[in-house]
Amino acid sequence: MTSRLRLPDAIVLALAGLRARRLRTALSALGIAVAVAAVVSVLGIAQSAKADLITQLGEDGNLLTVASAQSVNGRQVPLPVTAQPMIERIPPVRSVTAVGTIENIPVRRSAAIPAVQTGGMNVLAAQPSLPETVSAHVLQGHYLDATADHYPVTVLGYEAAKILGVGSLDASTQVLIGDHYFTVVGVLAPVAIAPEVDVAALISFPQATQWFGRGNEPSRIYLRADPDQVAAVASVLTATTVPDGQDDVQVRRPSDLLVARIAAKSAFVGLFLGLGGIALLIAGVGIANIMVISVLERRGEIGLRRALGARRRHVAAQFLLESTLMAAAGGVLGIGLGIAATAVAARLGGNPVAIPPQGLAAGIGAALVIGALAGVYPAARAARLSPVEALRAL
Repeated sequence: MTSRLRLPDAIVLALAGLRARRLRTALSALGIAVAVAAVVSVLGIAQSAKADLITQLGEDGNLLTVASAQSVNGRQVPLPVTAQPMIERIPPVRSVTAVGTIENIPVRRSAAIPAVQTGGMNVLAAQPSLPETVSAHVLQGHYLDATADHYPVTVLGYEAAKILGVGSLDASTQVLIGDHYFTVVGVLAPVAIAPEVDVAALISFPQATQWFGRGNEPSRIYLRADPDQVAAVASVLTATTVPDGQDDVQVRRPSDLLVARIAAKSAFVGLFLGLGGIALLIAGVGIANIMVISVLERRGEIGLRRALGARRRHVAAQFLLESTLMAAAGGVLGIGLGIAATAVAARLGGNPVAIPPQGLAAGIGAALVIGALAGVYPAARAARLSPVEALRAL
């Protein structure tokens, strides 16, 4: 009578073999789980960060900036005072705002700090329309309102507040701008497309004139245009800003920075996936080693099965299934760990949770392939055992 081994029976037999050595099975599966979790979390975290950048790209792709050039001595040349009104007349332009750099004015927490320790901060005269145009949000307090034209108040960028050690705000929170104390009335959230705002202390143009003698000429103009007219608006900005063509201006699209960040994140994903692949190979070698040991320990069992009619392919199938099921269990656990790690990282980074389905498929697929490959040699070795030699181990 020909010996047969159905697949359901083979799976039950393989599971019984794994349950008999639970600690060894758990530790081997854990190695696969860690490697799969690394692959899934790398893809998930990268996709979550990319999703956030793509969202910002969609929201801020229509933002343009016009900045004045620098003179030979490094000082920034102001734009013409007529630049903003002229740009506002361009039909596809939706909103315009401007800032003016106040140069060589230190920002400190108190007079006890040397003026040379600026921490990389600068002072910007800003208009009330700045948050709306650059999509800036206020974390604490409020932005510059109508009273800011008449009183020495300031709003700090996110990094500037950190450098100055400004945490919670109250009526007594002040910083020293130049030689004058300004009350801090607000702190902005990070502005990805306008990083110069993050390290600035923002004051109104009238206060900039009163305390530092700065005129109303802007040094940088931010504008939003109709999304399908961005290129057309960018092409006429230089001529609109300086009609006489005597001064150089720089027209930029800040969303290009977001595109560069997306490309950079994609480049690093390949590196980390390579490291995850190496971890999978190491885990596979561990499973192969465990299975070889298992074959040596179970020679008596193999000989008894062969004596009772099991064929070589049946023995090989049992050990191959044990290796594959062990890796599959590790793969499922690793996917769960990877999803959890992605969710935690996305929450901490303020990004949406985005886990690509191909990442999950790659994780479980890699685990099954590694498990099957790791079981090939032990399965072949078990199948080659002579029944007589194997029975001597009983």
